[in-house]
Amino acid sequence: MSKTTPATSDAPVGDQDLGAAGSQLSTAPTESLSMPALGVIGWARWFWRQLTSMRVALLLLLLVALGAIPGSLIPQSGTDATKVADFVKNNPTLGDVYDKLGLFHVYSSVWFSAIYILLFVSLIGCIVPRTWQFVGQLRSRPPGAPKRLTRLPAYTTWRTEAEPEQVREAALALLKQKRFRAHLTGDNVAGEKGYLREVGNLAFHIALIVLLTAFAWGQLFKSEGNKLVVEGDGFSNTLISYDDFKSGNLFDTDELVPFSFTLDKFTGTYETSGPNKGTPRLYQAAITYSKGAYGKDHKTLVKVNEPLEIDDAKVYLTAHGYAPLITVRDGKGNVVFHDAVAMLPLDSNVTSTGVIKVLDGYRNAKGVSEQLGISAFFLPTYTKGSETASTFPALNNPVLNLTPYHGDLGVNSGIPQSVYQLDKSHVKDFKDAKGQELRENLKPGQTMQLPNGAGSITYESTRQWANFQVVQQPASGWALAGALTAIFGLAASLFIQRRRVWVRAVKGADGVTVVEMAGLGRSESAKVPEELGELAGVLYDRTPSAATQSGARGTARQAPTDPQPNDDTEPRVAPSEGAEK
Repeated sequence: MSKTTPATSDAPVGDQDLGAAGSQLSTAPTESLSMPALGVIGWARWFWRQLTSMRVALLLLLLVALGAIPGSLIPQSGTDATKVADFVKNNPTLGDVYDKLGLFHVYSSVWFSAIYILLFVSLIGCIVPRTWQFVGQLRSRPPGAPKRLTRLPAYTTWRTEAEPEQVREAALALLKQKRFRAHLTGDNVAGEKGYLREVGNLAFHIALIVLLTAFAWGQLFKSEGNKLVVEGDGFSNTLISYDDFKSGNLFDTDELVPFSFTLDKFTGTYETSGPNKGTPRLYQAAITYSKGAYGKDHKTLVKVNEPLEIDDAKVYLTAHGYAPLITVRDGKGNVVFHDAVAMLPLDSNVTSTGVIKVLDGYRNAKGVSEQLGISAFFLPTYTKGSETASTFPALNNPVLNLTPYHGDLGVNSGIPQSVYQLDKSHVKDFKDAKGQELRENLKPGQTMQLPNGAGSITYESTRQWANFQVVQQPASGWALAGALTAIFGLAASLFIQRRRVWVRAVKGADGVTVVEMAGLGRSESAKVPEELGELAGVLYDRTPSAATQSGARGTARQAPTDPQPNDDTEPRVAPSEGAEK
């Protein structure tokens, strides 16, 4: 038997030469090079063909990616309106241009929505007819063999003593055994395999639509809020309970999942030596939560990347810090402030800063009502020689540096201000015995006395706080399913080859059966000739060969080919069809 050999004709192997045998190996739409007829209908058809073409879909995908860039680099009004206002204030001309172009709300802008919708239409307009066409292919049989099998890219032939009917029956059984869809048609057997390639192709595009839909749905109906909770304090999932909150354009606050929780204890451990000294080893928050207004209490641990899931809401642990417990007394010894004040970390060793504001109830030594503002600087591990920064994130030697001020803090002016910043424009500092600004380091249990009997500030102890992010993003499961399906579909469309095999057995002029086998794939690959060679070898062994004049076993003959400049004995595969969508 000869090797599986290529047909090396000058004419290309295509639909015109092979007829139905070379058609429908894919469901990619055929593009016409002729210009559309004049008129509205003609131009509409031309526009529709362009919109549902591969190059336009790729262009729209590129535009979506490019459109997302300003959404990542420019502050967005739906995410942080304060940054948008600051940008416009600092860059009035550029800010006005950005506002007119919709760059402060990219994902809800008209131009981005138009690209998104056109991409959907393009994908759907391609998938629907191709799916219907593929269903028709599944319901039909593989086409019969072309008249000249020698023109196919993979071809072999031999002679056998078996009757043509025996060869065809053996070939039919062999192809079905190898999981080909095969049937007998005339004097040949037609088989086809690799339908999962087109299934993967269609699955990829459908999954892409699901992924884009899920992303859009999640962005429109999502909500995301942050809440800093000190040990012993609680949180209820209502809008006013958040420190900051942002949501999609179509989100309704009534859709917030009803639950509440209390932070019982935060635990953090760190590497104590080596090159990773100070690196967190364990971050976990022990909380007690309940679902609904009258739900039962449940205890659980929330860790980094291990959120608490309550219906559609997920509670993530995102940050940690310290909250010194402060007690402030006035000149008569009355307690006017007693609370744990959260400090904001400045570095990886949790060197922190914060402000203590006493707004009501304080009276100075003269009995005059004033407000106190205390600037605080906290070091969880204080080391001599490093008074400005903590040397370790754990509470090994906590020190609280306090600088008190008195006067008007400006909270009644109607201008909003941060709880972590102190407006010093209308306050005065306290002076120590040397006439210098009063500033003092305190350890837990120590007290700072204000001059002239103005009161005292006591650092009682240190609590810890944890920051939680509550996220509600619908359709995230659909997005994950779409992404996984797209990956597997793309892999199937890349690594599975759809191919056809024909076996023809007829009586020759001398009365001996001549067997021809040929294969055709829809892309250039060595798999078709290799597979055809294996099939031909098995079929050759199952049918006795014709005896030559010398009595030796018959040998296969090579198909006649056109002269070639090089003796290329390796099988060649026809060029693949046009790029698919």
